[in-house]
Amino acid sequence: MSSHPTSQSQDFFPRLARLLNSGQSRSVILCGAIYDLQFDGGAYVPLNDYLLQKTSTPGLLQLVYELNGPVRMSEEARDKLRGAWVEWKSGVDANTLALRELREKGSRLEQLQDEFDRHLRDATGNPTLALEFLRQLTICSREALRENLMIIVEAADMLLPEAGQLSSLNDRQLHRISIVHDWFGDPDFVEGGDSVCLLAESRALIHSRVSRMPQVLSVEVPAPSTERRTGFIEHYLESASPKPKLWSSPQALGACTAGLSLQALRQLLAGAAYTGDAVTPDSVFDKVEEYIRSQLGDDVVDFKKPSHALKDVVGFSSLKEFLSRELIPRFKAKGAKALPGAGVAGAIGSGKTFIFEAVAAELDLPVLVLKNIRSQWFGQTDVIFERLRRVLDALDKVVIFVDEADTQFGRVDANAHETERRLTGKIQAMMSDPQLRGRVLWLLMTARIHLLSPDIRRPGRVGDLIIPVLDPTGDDRLAFIRWVLDAVSLDDDQTPRDDLVAELNKSLLPAIYSAAAFASLRSMLLAVEPKTWDEVRVAIHDQIPPAIGETREYQTLQALLNCTRRSLLPDPEVTDEAREAWARRARELELEGIR
Repeated sequence: MSSHPTSQSQDFFPRLARLLNSGQSRSVILCGAIYDLQFDGGAYVPLNDYLLQKTSTPGLLQLVYELNGPVRMSEEARDKLRGAWVEWKSGVDANTLALRELREKGSRLEQLQDEFDRHLRDATGNPTLALEFLRQLTICSREALRENLMIIVEAADMLLPEAGQLSSLNDRQLHRISIVHDWFGDPDFVEGGDSVCLLAESRALIHSRVSRMPQVLSVEVPAPSTERRTGFIEHYLESASPKPKLWSSPQALGACTAGLSLQALRQLLAGAAYTGDAVTPDSVFDKVEEYIRSQLGDDVVDFKKPSHALKDVVGFSSLKEFLSRELIPRFKAKGAKALPGAGVAGAIGSGKTFIFEAVAAELDLPVLVLKNIRSQWFGQTDVIFERLRRVLDALDKVVIFVDEADTQFGRVDANAHETERRLTGKIQAMMSDPQLRGRVLWLLMTARIHLLSPDIRRPGRVGDLIIPVLDPTGDDRLAFIRWVLDAVSLDDDQTPRDDLVAELNKSLLPAIYSAAAFASLRSMLLAVEPKTWDEVRVAIHDQIPPAIGETREYQTLQALLNCTRRSLLPDPEVTDEAREAWARRARELELEGIR
């Protein structure tokens, strides 16, 4: 069945209509995808035009205020409001007043009409005057107008910006906040029939003196669903000339463009129509990546395109078998079988990131790398999170890859900053959200798993599976040594390779040697290019391990203590006494100042 645009609905509008028609609220913040296109039954239009079309009903006069612009209304609405203004100010019907003063020059009628026109004129480019004028119009409406007003205020976040302390705002901004606070809190306005709709990308961007008023409710404009994207593509193909070429059906393109707004989708189609190049999965992925970066910022999110797979990972044979047998199938599953995510713990240099980049490649899903969702600007952290949530809601399935997760998601105790607690709480809620289970997969890497919030580590979040990545031992260690030796070509290579491997394993290399240390050794040998085995010995002897042994020991102990699967421990039959010994040793290291 065709998903033609006429069968689609913007599901935010029925909620907005219910709030206003029922009188639950007379002041509503419309936030979310407010800059995207909406289908009005015949065409795709900006949100403002869509709202005007949907609220065009008898008995309702529409007014739109745009920042640094005029208060826009129809000629009919202007005439009715001018007449109501005269009646309100004079206490007499405008027609009656006109008959009384028919022969007078400079009559009271003309003065009041001029006053209305002057206020309307002065409101242009003066947000403070505009808001006060709109407030007075709602009073006028209650006193002298048969119709009700529907007022749409654009860029409300710039008119009433959230900046923390009131002392950081200038006098005009403070005045505007005071006007709107008094306006929305006026019992007569709350009980009246006029409505105000504030447009802002996020409720958090509007000053809290307004946005947190109990009289003010909010409605989220969602990102376009697969149905709406497909409907837009079909509508575009019907009307465009020349038409863009698609590698497949509109339904396939609609599914592949998860995460794009309709504006971004229009850009993709228009560009392909102009150049004549076919829209391909690669070009779609590039556009999705570009759009999500533009929404969240390069310093917040990155796209990971791992070039290696699990077969390229040296060693870790048991771990790779577990990942292939259980983790990857459960990440690909949907519904109750799916994992919400996994925590990955292990000492610095253990190879966590490299291994799980390979896992991400095996999943063949978009991988978002979360770099930093905290902002230095007041209120911006909440906005970034809301944008992230909208992106995740729009994507069909995605992996969230977080390195150094203990620094990304902080504490929730009393010593943590309010923004940090709020952010961590929102992330925790998102991890266990049933609507996102099986769609958003969290991979949290950290060498300090114990510093992650216990609420993040609980079952139902990444606590379902916490995986330790340990330094290679046994056959895995031998595999790393062979990998290192593959980097050298010796002139005197007469000794059997197994003997060289045994010498490196037993006498040349420390008993505890990390994956990163093996990679560093291999890189050094490639650079030095030793020609004899003695030169290899000299090069290895010259290396001194950094003084981080106790720190790595502590991090390894925490990885073992937090592991949620016996089969992933060095000894699956580990006893409670052994685990208690790990805990005692961790406490000893803590007393020495190791964290």
